[in-house]
Amino acid sequence: MQRITITIEDDLLAEIDAAAEARGYQNRSEIIRDLARAGLQQSAENAPSGQCVAALVYVYDHAARDLSKRLVQNFHGHHDLSLATLHVHLDDDSCMEVTALKGASSEVRHLADHVIAERGVRYGRVVMIPTAPDKKPRKRGHGHD
Repeated sequence: MQRITITIEDDLLAEIDAAAEARGYQNRSEIIRDLARAGLQQSAENAPSGQCVAALVYVYDHAARDLSKRLVQNFHGHHDLSLATLHVHLDDDSCMEVTALKGASSEVRHLADHVIAERGVRYGRVVMIPTAPDKKPRKRGHGHD
């Protein structure tokens, strides 16, 4: 077993400590190992193959140094995957973005992982939904001009 050092926000550590106490963990290492395993397992289970549509949701610190620039570079580097983005100001420090993505599951996952891993992104989640391969949308009237 390896000993590591991590940096973690005070409020997140308080949540981990509260969960550890409520669940009867003896120390922080045990709950952090279990949470890491659960996160890795969930990530593996939610990885469709082939084509997909996805919603990437993340909350970030808008004042984090160069974060906005790095996020824009990520999306410009994958412009073929991004359909639309909704930007919401949550408070003085935090913004939330929801981006609709479409493409090969591996490429969508790669982009989402890079966005979520950026320093200054506080929370991120991607929901991927498999789509039929090479199926074109049906053309029909939608009742509006």
